[in-house]
Amino acid sequence: MTRCSKQERHKILQQTIESKPFLTDEELARQLGVSVQTIRLDRAALNIPELRQRTKLMAEQSGNKTKALETNEVVGDLIDLELGKSGISVLEITPDMVFERTRIARGHYVYSQANSLALSVIDAPQAVTGVANVKYKVPVTIGEKLIAKAEVVKQRGNKFFVWVKIRNAEQEVFRAKFIMVTLEQKGEIDR
Repeated sequence: MTRCSKQERHKILQQTIESKPFLTDEELARQLGVSVQTIRLDRAALNIPELRQRTKLMAEQSGNKTKALETNEVVGDLIDLELGKSGISVLEITPDMVFERTRIARGHYVYSQANSLALSVIDAPQAVTGVANVKYKVPVTIGEKLIAKAEVVKQRGNKFFVWVKIRNAEQEVFRAKFIMVTLEQKGEIDR
């Protein structure tokens, strides 16, 4: 990136964080061609919180909207939610989530992030997973930040068809097509 004035850099920084709120200071520094310290000073001047605080604020704003799950039941941080339409969550892979020998994330953590996000977007007080068609595309390792995006693509009666795609910094690592079933009366999952 070519050198720009401080004001231009501040404007670009604000726009970048608005469009990609999960970028680290290191990623922002590379993108803007400045030092990490410059990014930190710019964020402070613009009153932009660091990544963890931005994620926490977004999670707090979105978490209280869920109906089918309690906020603490969502795997990862729920950062955006539009009931009946879409949602986004973030999960950082920690050492306790991986196989000891290979250091690759256990699949149930990735699946749980997708499944709990799919349940979160359902606009109903009770829902369960009726069908899950999943595809693990590439292994995930310690320290990777997974961003899951869910979209309700169709609703038929008490069934919601939800697609979830999970990406790391470079590529899609997982995708799933869920049929989520709302439970309004006992035995509805059998229909």
